[in-house]
Amino acid sequence: MFHRIRSISPLSDHSLLVCFENGEKKVYDVSQLFEKWEAFRALSVTQGLFRQVKVDAGGYGVSWNDDIDISCNELYRGGRNVSEETV
Repeated sequence: MFHRIRSISPLSDHSLLVCFENGEKKVYDVSQLFEKWEAFRALSVTQGLFRQVKVDAGGYGVSWNDDIDISCNELYRGGRNVSEETV
């Protein structure tokens, strides 16, 4: 089952607010990937790149460029649930 993404918003602490098609909202901390995957380090050092995140066609993931992307299921499993009041 895919947890398709409706919208994505970059937050100031290298986290993403992910709104899924089913109405759930989660916050995913991208900074945890900076040391794990070389390509993700660019998000912390290239000014303005992190804010360029976009939802991929069909809502199956998000990407910044051809080298940096995250699947919808990773964002769903690795994100923490939030309510409207939290964000």
